[in-house]
Amino acid sequence: MLIGQISDRVVIRENFDEEGAFLNKQTFDAGKIIEKNGYFEIEVITELYDKDKKSTDKYTTTYRCKPNEASVMVMAFPFSNPKSKETEINTTSANFKELYDLNNLEDIELEMSFDSGLLNFFGSKSTIKIYDRKLNSNKNNIKSKVNIKAYAWGIRIKQLNYIVNEKLNANGLLTFQKFTEEDKSYFTITYK
Repeated sequence: MLIGQISDRVVIRENFDEEGAFLNKQTFDAGKIIEKNGYFEIEVITELYDKDKKSTDKYTTTYRCKPNEASVMVMAFPFSNPKSKETEINTTSANFKELYDLNNLEDIELEMSFDSGLLNFFGSKSTIKIYDRKLNSNKNNIKSKVNIKAYAWGIRIKQLNYIVNEKLNANGLLTFQKFTEEDKSYFTITYK
């Protein structure tokens, strides 16, 4: 998710197994982006739900980025502690200008590193490649492939591959995403 895409919106992520059975969901209630001390900040209230759609946890996270990095990605990683107030995620990319510039859907590569206690000790980083990006005929749907590799101590500990379908509204804001893994399990993200 891009920080600008979630400002003042509710985002719902639902997870499904390879048979399409519902597993769990997360909701992200994002405030408006504010400028504070030379940074852009956004506060997000996250609530977790189990397979019976009962709330299991709720917490607030503040994401912060420099104005020239306002399109920084806000992502959840299974090996980071979302409640930690001391986790900093740094993102670098040589060609990450506008992820949703429909006139220029080039491949994008990102490297993310974590600056936080144990994660920093392990030298945690991830590389993300978004490629084979194609705009469908109706001009508001993008299909692409995503490869995510997570490393610790220079050793790849996890790799994920997705086929991604994204829908944007007439204003260029995301309304829906579907990430499908090779085993056909998937998750959807709905933006309201």
